[in-house]
Amino acid sequence: MAHDAPAVSVDPVTRSSATTAPHGLRAWRNAVFAVFFLSGLTAASWVARLPALRDATDLTTQGVGLVILGGSIGSIAGLVCAPLILARLRTRRGEITGLTIAALGLLAVGVGGSAVPSVPLIVTGLVLFGFGNGAVDVMMNVDGAMAERRIGRTLMPLMHAFFSFGTVAGALVAAGASAIGLSVLWHLGGVAVFVVVAVVVAVRFVPRDSSDGADAAGGTDAAGGTDAAGGTDAAKAPWLARVRASLSVWRDGGLLLIGVIMLSMSFAEGSANDWIALAVVDGHGFDATVGALVFGVFTVSMTVSRVIGGPVLDRFGRVAVLRVLSAIGVVGLALFIFGTEPWMLVLGTVLWAAGCSLGFPVGMSAAADHPTKSAARVSAVAIIGYCAFLAGPPLLGFLGEHFGLLNALLLLMGLFVVAGLLAPAARERTRRTPSPAE
Repeated sequence: MAHDAPAVSVDPVTRSSATTAPHGLRAWRNAVFAVFFLSGLTAASWVARLPALRDATDLTTQGVGLVILGGSIGSIAGLVCAPLILARLRTRRGEITGLTIAALGLLAVGVGGSAVPSVPLIVTGLVLFGFGNGAVDVMMNVDGAMAERRIGRTLMPLMHAFFSFGTVAGALVAAGASAIGLSVLWHLGGVAVFVVVAVVVAVRFVPRDSSDGADAAGGTDAAGGTDAAGGTDAAKAPWLARVRASLSVWRDGGLLLIGVIMLSMSFAEGSANDWIALAVVDGHGFDATVGALVFGVFTVSMTVSRVIGGPVLDRFGRVAVLRVLSAIGVVGLALFIFGTEPWMLVLGTVLWAAGCSLGFPVGMSAAADHPTKSAARVSAVAIIGYCAFLAGPPLLGFLGEHFGLLNALLLLMGLFVVAGLLAPAARERTRRTPSPAE
């Protein structure tokens, strides 16, 4: 990336002829931070009110599981449809559409959970929510990878940290709403309105063609050409042609190896989110308070690791960091599984979280590190990674039922080893030159 005279190009907001300015790139980056935050906010908002939803509808524990399944089904559908939506709407309108659908789902859950208690309405809302948030998960990662590539610094871990910040904010708002007796409808309805307004404001700073690999300085299409307006020939291609181009990356063996790295570490992360507290209680015999505290330790360690992950990756490179983190994850799980003292569980949890913290964001960056098909590649590995989040925890539950929960966690140690062995697949293709945006 040259640092001579500033290039005359398309402004990332207005697409008018303008000098590529650092503040434009910063605005794009901050817009992606906002979308990640809003996605986390929506996810935590309804989960934190689950007890109220259960009480309002007299659901059994099994019934709650079936209701949650509706959200999972919607999420899978959103992940599968995301490349089609992305090809049709691009990232800017796609992110608005996805979060708007998710917000409508939240509103339906609020109505079904308080105003007109109805399990079918709650399930319908969760399907809508899952679809919208699943689709936007892919699109915001595509958008983030494009912004990261244009800026020239590793930002994806910090973007995922903003998702964590969103979940914390959502949990705190939900706790406050519950404490003051605010109904689920008013709470989730308020969150829904905020999310729609905030995403419309934020994505004004996302380049219209960022999903096609076009950066703020004018993109390069699959044929290597740009038009006079700074858009790409690929951007003008018929929708079905863009869909076929997006699906063609699934034949890339190297990309699938990156997907396996993400799958391995995402499996470890998702399993911890769902099972670590129960493993502390049922596996080690501590009380529920200790289990909740250990889960809190995991989330804090995960967030801190992602905040500091970008500079570490820029200093040491993806391969070395992934190998070290894989080893750290194995050590952490060994302490957690075989430890007998509380400090061993806490230290093991910290290392477990650190070990899997960068797998997903590094995979996003590695997939985007391609001159012509970055958006399609990011979409593909995002689907692989998120499927691990959805399918991993139920599989671990099945293994735990038959072999014990702590023994089931041994599978995660094996997956960390796989991620470490495959780390070279994520090697940087080119050395980055930081943009003056940072």
